Amino acid sequence: MSGFPLRRPRSGASSRRLRTAVPAVLAALSLSVLAACSSDSSSDAVPGGKPAGEDVAKKAEGAPDAAILPGSTMAKIKERGYLIVGGSQDAPLWSQLNPISGKTDGFDAEMGRLLAKYIIGKPEVKIVSSATETREALLQNGTVDVVFQTYTITPKRAEQVAFAGPYYSSGQAILTKKGASGIKTPADLNGKTVIAGANTPAIAAIKQVAPDAKVVTFGSDPECVTALRQGRGDAYVQDQALLVADVKQNPDTTVVGEPFTSDPYGIGLKKDDAAFKTFVNDWLRKIGQDGSWQTVWKQTLGTVVEGNPPTPPAIGGVPGS
Repeated sequence: MSGFPLRRPRSGASSRRLRTAVPAVLAALSLSVLAACSSDSSSDAVPGGKPAGEDVAKKAEGAPDAAILPGSTMAKIKERGYLIVGGSQDAPLWSQLNPISGKTDGFDAEMGRLLAKYIIGKPEVKIVSSATETREALLQNGTVDVVFQTYTITPKRAEQVAFAGPYYSSGQAILTKKGASGIKTPADLNGKTVIAGANTPAIAAIKQVAPDAKVVTFGSDPECVTALRQGRGDAYVQDQALLVADVKQNPDTTVVGEPFTSDPYGIGLKKDDAAFKTFVNDWLRKIGQDGSWQTVWKQTLGTVVEGNPPTPPAIGGVPGS
């Protein structure tokens, strides 16, 4: 401790108060740490509703016994009885805490439950909140088994972690306030103040298409959208899949044009665990072939995106995967 001088208690009563206060503070700190990790299972009772795609996870098949190699990451997860996922709880249509059901809904959230069902035989998941800056560390130190968090595969990130997939393909697009003029194409961002998420691929994408733009960053997607709506920037560049969800939550905004980059999302895994990566990739191929992937898309992203489900991307089809 610093900044506060220590004084000797003036009485036994004061000393007793100090001794009882310390355990209370430690207990409060423990609760704050536990709050960062939440249980999420489509097998639990859900008052007032159910997570999107709940039936998909319940009906999905588990992995054959021969695929759970002795001593492997899969075997350890199955023995533990739940999958630990690094993810978000504030990303609409991807992974967002439902205040009514108490569960986390969205495409990434349901993919985590499907993978848990494949490994364990039941969709038991614990979500550990992660940020762009912490995902690699959480995988490296074994805090989480996987990361489902619109995690764009890049060669640089692949130097620190492994990626299964890609399991979804998006791209950088432009969000503006509805009615704003002057921005129709990526080149129109030149000379404008453009908002981007800190440490996201959007920063490099903006500099490439609009080198004269002024880039300002914020820590999360909701913060970026709020900054745009407050007039702290002329546009916000992010994956189109996220921007479509943002428009649903903020009808005073609109997506301009089509994506101008290709951003493949991967499932983050610990580096150099070849057996687990092969296992997860085999599972991705399976759910793409049996229709589970398409059903999850319809129940989440497909509720705001018109048309049929896209074709799942080719596994291992991008550098870093």
